[in-house]
Amino acid sequence: MKFIVSTSTLLKHLQAVQGVINSSSVLPILENFLFDINDKELLVCTTDLNTTMKTTLAIEGKGKARIAVPSKILLETLKSLPDMPITFSFDEATFAIEINTDKGKYKLSGENGEDFPAIPEVSKANDFSLPSSALLNAVSTTLFAVGTDELRQAMTGVKFELEANQMNFVATDAHKLVLHSVKKIAIPETGSFIVPRKALNLLKASLPGDDTLVKVEYNTTNVFFSFKDIHLVCRLIDQKFPDYTAVIPKDNTNQLIISRTELLNSLKRISIYSNKTTYQVRLKLKGSELQISAEDLDFSNQADETLAAEYSGTDIEIGFNARFLIEMLSNLSSAMVRFELSQPSRPGVMHPTEQEENEDTLMLIMPVMLNSYE
Repeated sequence: MKFIVSTSTLLKHLQAVQGVINSSSVLPILENFLFDINDKELLVCTTDLNTTMKTTLAIEGKGKARIAVPSKILLETLKSLPDMPITFSFDEATFAIEINTDKGKYKLSGENGEDFPAIPEVSKANDFSLPSSALLNAVSTTLFAVGTDELRQAMTGVKFELEANQMNFVATDAHKLVLHSVKKIAIPETGSFIVPRKALNLLKASLPGDDTLVKVEYNTTNVFFSFKDIHLVCRLIDQKFPDYTAVIPKDNTNQLIISRTELLNSLKRISIYSNKTTYQVRLKLKGSELQISAEDLDFSNQADETLAAEYSGTDIEIGFNARFLIEMLSNLSSAMVRFELSQPSRPGVMHPTEQEENEDTLMLIMPVMLNSYE
């Protein structure tokens, strides 16, 4: 069995799916690419048993074969070759692989493709579609807020919440929360499911930033994303997501509008002087000014800055973890942000003042108890 393909074309497709491969896998065959050859089409598949990616490309060949090809050595070989046609030859009895180019010959050992885990198939699934740019923006905006505590498994993914003509993407680690909504989406049936972090990172790296339609299919165990020549399947997190609506304060009488970059840069400077355990910064709002300060009593470090802002409400002092605020502001692109505050013991809510059409982002951060050092 032989086929011919361009090195650059093959490398591009392999790199699109290689992120699934776990180098410390319990099953050695999972460190391979599955090559499923069907005449003039090559299907490349990778899996870690929870997440599977596959891509198809055109080749010059004839016949059918399934063989597992070592990923690391193949990728390193292709990266070191210029763009040229290469010929793959397979011994279907021994699974030996030979790669021929104008420059030379390379031999490596493959494995029986029939031993590769079965790829999950769509069955009894609901489906909908949305533009790639909207899905990419939603994933990029929420992913940083996903939790890492495996004891709270529901928080280690993003909740996809399907409502009539709207999708909500929700992520939280109990310290911060992001709710991103995409409106005017045709949702045939309401529901929800939780997608793990790894699958979303792979999706984020693969999605084009245009209006390519992404088909999403889901059932009780898996979700399937399909766009262009990429298919991603992942096992859903089978846990109950916390009731995030209960923590979002409704009556926020104190409103602050400020430059996102000015606030971000100020926080980066001030946090240098904060306690390295709590990263606490103090926000003092009064009149048309925002004073940001921090102190590390252990080392007698202290810093404060004053920024001009548009503020309406009563004077208030509230403490936050600077790292969380920096993360939130770094994951927005709006020139200005609006803070909504009620009391020093209640969460702060932040919105970008400019948003994409039919999209809405809300970010929430829990306060920290202020130390009295004045």
